[in-house]
Amino acid sequence: MARSEVPPEWVERIDGVLSAFPECRRERAWTGTRWRVRSSTVAHVFGGEDGLLRITFRADPDEVAAFVHLGGPRFRVGSWGSDAVGLVLDEATDLTELGELLTDSYCRQAPEVLAAQVERPGE
Repeated sequence: MARSEVPPEWVERIDGVLSAFPECRRERAWTGTRWRVRSSTVAHVFGGEDGLLRITFRADPDEVAAFVHLGGPRFRVGSWGSDAVGLVLDEATDLTELGELLTDSYCRQAPEVLAAQVERPGE
């Protein structure tokens, strides 16, 4: 079964958050679209073979533990690093929460000098 395409409106929503950050750029990935700061991937959105839309990002280890506890079909912990998380995107996705998760992911992946330029939620 082929992977589903990422709807352009989702790429634009995500880009609306990440393109505001220093040196964060959008690019085509092997599937879907990813955003990188220098050589580090901040987020990757793609359609799965099951027809679901997913985004992967990086999170603080304490948050990863909370995502594991939440479980269910929305969050998955990635096997490619202790701070990797996947989230299903759909009409129930809280866009404010997604923006906060993407901001945190950028700050984890960016060099300290770039991350210090970003206003973080709750700070």
